[in-house]
Amino acid sequence: MKNRLSQIKFFNKNPEEVQERVLKKLIAQARNTEWGKRYGYSQIQNLSDYQRNVPVSQYEDIVGDIRRMMRGEVNVLWRGKIQRYSKSSGTTDHRSKFIPVSSDSLKGCHYKGGKDLYALYLKRYPGSRLLYGKSLGIGGSMQKHDESTAICGDISALLMKYLPWWAKTRRTPHITIALMKEWDTKIQKIIATTQKEYVTSIAGVPTWILPLLRAILEKYQTNNLLDIWKGFELFVHGAVSFRPYRKVFQELLPSSTKYVEVYNASEGFFGIQDNDELDTMLLMLDYGVFYEFLDMSHPNASPVSIGEVKKGISYALIISTNGGLWRYQIGDTIRFTSLYPHRFQITGRTKHFINAFGEEVVIENAEKALLTACRNTDAQVAEYSACPIFLESRQKGGHEWVIEFTKQPKDLTLFSKVLDNTLREINSDYDAKRFKEIAMRLPLIHSVKKGTFYEWFRISNKMGGQNKIPRLSNSREYVESLLKIVTPV
Repeated sequence: MKNRLSQIKFFNKNPEEVQERVLKKLIAQARNTEWGKRYGYSQIQNLSDYQRNVPVSQYEDIVGDIRRMMRGEVNVLWRGKIQRYSKSSGTTDHRSKFIPVSSDSLKGCHYKGGKDLYALYLKRYPGSRLLYGKSLGIGGSMQKHDESTAICGDISALLMKYLPWWAKTRRTPHITIALMKEWDTKIQKIIATTQKEYVTSIAGVPTWILPLLRAILEKYQTNNLLDIWKGFELFVHGAVSFRPYRKVFQELLPSSTKYVEVYNASEGFFGIQDNDELDTMLLMLDYGVFYEFLDMSHPNASPVSIGEVKKGISYALIISTNGGLWRYQIGDTIRFTSLYPHRFQITGRTKHFINAFGEEVVIENAEKALLTACRNTDAQVAEYSACPIFLESRQKGGHEWVIEFTKQPKDLTLFSKVLDNTLREINSDYDAKRFKEIAMRLPLIHSVKKGTFYEWFRISNKMGGQNKIPRLSNSREYVESLLKIVTPV
């Protein structure tokens, strides 16, 4: 781990050099693939050649190649045959996406990220006893694809299934329990089998870890997790923003708990929080992923490399990976908070926003407004989703929110007003549409009982794994499906 820390220190100081090496290696490895021949990889000498030869792509552009790979064709997007695919419903698009997970990306990206997580954590806490115990993870599910021999599942399930031996010995529960499809049975099995384990950490999506923690504490009639696992010290979280969950977890977990955010997506492992004082992650630059960044504020901007980025700009993330994704627009947006080392925050999704009236409200806006509204009304938000109310005849449009509170606001009307005022303060487009209610009225908020979102996942057969409902969507599909099952508070 000490040796690895020196390598991390090197790419922090020399990001351009390290990323150049990554790109050259990727091109060399894929030169004889069908994709490599299609786009003249043998002629590519530098980044300019690469950007000129290879177009920026989205899933729809490569889905045909992926389907062929799933049917067993070799050397298409990446060398050899790829048998594993991470199944994702995305966020604003409900169609399933199958992201190839090669052996190279498993070992050189995802698992490398897991080891670096330990290295960076133990550097900060050299007296930690984290490795003396086990890490608890729920996991999703996996199965064979209906139309091929490929193995498909949540990225968490694939990672657990194919863990190297040294990692398998440090996790719980047993893989047969972690990958169970039936959610309630899985939770009960986890509770029954992990109580006697020496658990020092929990890793997973906050949405799914939260009901597990509540069930554990209720089962053993305690408010202190240390009564069950005396060595517990770390919660590793990712996939969704932790801001809405932070207060709830701080109430459920011991005050001594450390929190580390990671950015481990279906497409690759990209970031690790390396400083407890900063709400940011370190961009990991030597995982076989080459990064490009597209300035979202300029429609005609061209993607830039790591050496050209600036702080404070929201960039769409474009990646080329050792899993066979080439100049692939992942759909996430990030903003750098520091350079050398390059630390960043996830700011939202390129397709995860509300822009029905030209208001362009993104996740970052929504979460700032929710936090302010919570502070002003002594409330806590567990889950939320919002969408437009479209114009009808003489009725003004607006936004409709479904919010599940952990702690109800003292005044829901005040909550709505503070939410609206904050959005107006931080988003000039939203403010312009709300001015004298010319285009948009005050937000309509539905406060729903605890467990509503959990029930929506259950009814929709989306329990566990990486499944998540869009926080913001231009479609009313998700909010309307939620409202069908809600009981107002």
